[in-house]
Amino acid sequence: MPTDKSFLPPKGNYRQLIFFQKAECIYDVTFYFVHHFFEKGDRTIDQMIQAARSGKQNIAEGSAASTTSRETELKLMNVAKASLQELLIDYEDFLRVRGMEQWQTNDTRYRQTREVTMRHNDSAFYRNAVAVRSAETIANIAITLIHQTDTMLMRLIERLKQQFIQQGGIREEMTRARLNYRNQKQKP
Repeated sequence: MPTDKSFLPPKGNYRQLIFFQKAECIYDVTFYFVHHFFEKGDRTIDQMIQAARSGKQNIAEGSAASTTSRETELKLMNVAKASLQELLIDYEDFLRVRGMEQWQTNDTRYRQTREVTMRHNDSAFYRNAVAVRSAETIANIAITLIHQTDTMLMRLIERLKQQFIQQGGIREEMTRARLNYRNQKQKP
């Protein structure tokens, strides 16, 4: 019985995805940040945690759904991206309204942070690092991680769109696999 190896290829190993790992780091940094720099009862705490959680969880869910639905994968990756954009604005607002500095690309601190965040995708690294940093520094670390993750998600979404255009969705793959099977079976 012939099989089509491209039909329902194994996917969903989201823990190996760099952008999932970075999203987990963002969540951990955010959890620490809001519990140390906001007053208890501030609604922003829950909003920022939920935005960070949504970014991470939608990557996991989208990746898990990818085996049977490119459309769901694409939608959930876009939700993850949107959630992280919401979180980015919260960090930018935090810095702005408190008169703190958001580091610009020509700032040495930004370049150093960018280099470090490009090398580290382990959330334990960030949990240790933020424990000895100021609110301004932690917010800038989070902003840098969010920008990196956003860029990766943007590239993934573009690639998923192209795959969908070129290959279609699961129904089209199922039809191709079924027709291929019939054609193979009819050969003498």
